[in-house]
Amino acid sequence: MKLNYKIIFHFLGLLLVFNGGFMLLSSLVSYIYNDGVTLQIFFAGLFTIIVGMVTMLLTTKHKKEINKREGYIVVAFGWVVMSLSGTLPYVLTDSIPNFTNAFFETMSGYTTTGASILNDIEVMPEGILFWRSTTHWIGGMGIIVLAIAILPLLGIGGMQLFAAEAPGPSGDKLHPRITDTAKRLWLIYFGYTAAETLLLKWAGMSFFDAINHSMATLSTGGFSTKNASVAYWNNQPIIQYIIILFMFLAGSNFVLSYFAFKGKVQKIIKDEEFKLYFKFVVVFTIIAALVIYFQADMSKSTINHPMVWGKGESVFRHALFQVLSVITTTGFISADYTLWTPFLVVFFFGLMFLGGSAGSTAGGVKVVRHLILIKNGFLEFKRTLHPNAIVPVRYNNKAINRFIVFNVLAFFILYMLSFIVGALVFSMFNIDFESAIGLSASSLGNVGPALGDFGPVNNYAALPPLAQWWSSFLMLIGRLELFTVLILFTPFFWRNR
Repeated sequence: MKLNYKIIFHFLGLLLVFNGGFMLLSSLVSYIYNDGVTLQIFFAGLFTIIVGMVTMLLTTKHKKEINKREGYIVVAFGWVVMSLSGTLPYVLTDSIPNFTNAFFETMSGYTTTGASILNDIEVMPEGILFWRSTTHWIGGMGIIVLAIAILPLLGIGGMQLFAAEAPGPSGDKLHPRITDTAKRLWLIYFGYTAAETLLLKWAGMSFFDAINHSMATLSTGGFSTKNASVAYWNNQPIIQYIIILFMFLAGSNFVLSYFAFKGKVQKIIKDEEFKLYFKFVVVFTIIAALVIYFQADMSKSTINHPMVWGKGESVFRHALFQVLSVITTTGFISADYTLWTPFLVVFFFGLMFLGGSAGSTAGGVKVVRHLILIKNGFLEFKRTLHPNAIVPVRYNNKAINRFIVFNVLAFFILYMLSFIVGALVFSMFNIDFESAIGLSASSLGNVGPALGDFGPVNNYAALPPLAQWWSSFLMLIGRLELFTVLILFTPFFWRNR
């Protein structure tokens, strides 16, 4: 079957129109704050919309059906096209004049990685900071899920696109029609963002800082408007606790949030992934807090660190904040955890491979995959003793199809191979071992802060240009969970059948 190239380009044009619309919104913010770059951002948005509309008009006569192959192409190239067009506000305003740097910053935004090459964030125009936050707010729920909400207007079904955008083992849908699912997810996403903005404003943030940090939290992106990230508000614990709450929500399955609003609390309590996710957060926070309390020197590792509510509370807050920030791959910083103890450096490095829940905006391997791997590992002992017995892996009291288990095993092996290859390539740029493995794990898991020269209080400005492109590629395959992008590199994918 030949590829339907017209529908592919038609959809990419639609994504450009979306992207341009958000640029125009950023130009409005720029105008309100009178930051001097309103026209440049406006023209960037206008140009993007025109290119998108021309592309759509030229491909109007297309077959209104999309199969899996076309779905994979649209998703993978959609992220690339969005990132390429997303560089325009940076380049036209001279905020990031270098194209490689601008592409890295944009890809980091859309993939909700939060790694930045900006040395001084606070001198950036407000319109650019808002655009920067917008990129990962769009990427958080997925640009494809956003777009398929209006596909019925074009006469196109979006199920194939949704599968390519969210290829994990969780198949929960809120409504039989995928477009209605997308609308409900976005409603929850938008509602959480608005709620956090109001709470942060109430707690003492300016409205501009509040809305930017809300977009960063719910997308688990981690871009901040301050050089010190959330450590800037270390003297206002309530602000950090609000962010902690919404990081936890962003790292949990949004389907569970929908059930909560519908009053179906039992579904949340019985969900195995959520229970494990909660236990991980509690146990890892206790471990980190104990080590910090008895071994670490907080004064050396924490920026702007008054003991507002006493040492015990401060230790607990920083431990909980950093554990959640890394597990959910948000990447906000309240302290430099690499200065706490060697144990905690390795500890947080390990957490980079955990990830949040399936159906969340978090990156990483995802808790449900770890759960299936652990269960299958234990069942192998039973199968060894009883080779003829049929012992299925169960999730939420239901037997899982063995092909899902194979998929999880394949994903994990591919993820670890990608991490190893990623670190090897970084080492080719004369990057030391600690920094190379940190960069690879952070880029692939969409975490943001890495280790060594690219740790929590540093940025990626020192990364060589070719290494920035490699990091961007790792961000992309990590955000789209490997298969969606890597399948495009297989020869059989492109064969017409």
